[in-house]
Amino acid sequence: MTSVVLATCVVLWLAGQQDALSENARRVLADPAVALHVSAISAWEIAVKARKGKLGLPDAPDVWWQRFLGSFGVHEVAVTGVIAMGAVAEELPHGDPADRIVVATARSLGARLLTADRILRETIPFVVW
Repeated sequence: MTSVVLATCVVLWLAGQQDALSENARRVLADPAVALHVSAISAWEIAVKARKGKLGLPDAPDVWWQRFLGSFGVHEVAVTGVIAMGAVAEELPHGDPADRIVVATARSLGARLLTADRILRETIPFVVW
């Protein structure tokens, strides 16, 4: 089975704006042979955006997150020490710590990373979009 880690933007688009996803991303997400994963750091990013008023959610962030995971069969991956240390070691052209953790999560699982982030698509060989 192939594994894919969803970037936070993909989580948000999958949950409410699927037309923002590329055709290939929609195909990957619909494939029953693909195991979908998301880093717990994405929950943090979503909660921060909601608290700052930059993201409107129909429910409290924790309720929304659990509903998202269950609705789409996405497996949450904890930020372990190995992932945290791997995030520091990542050679990325920008310093977004959440992106570093998402990349390190995909690397630790031997998974592809599904993201629209142009910089990551150009830099990380295991990105799919």
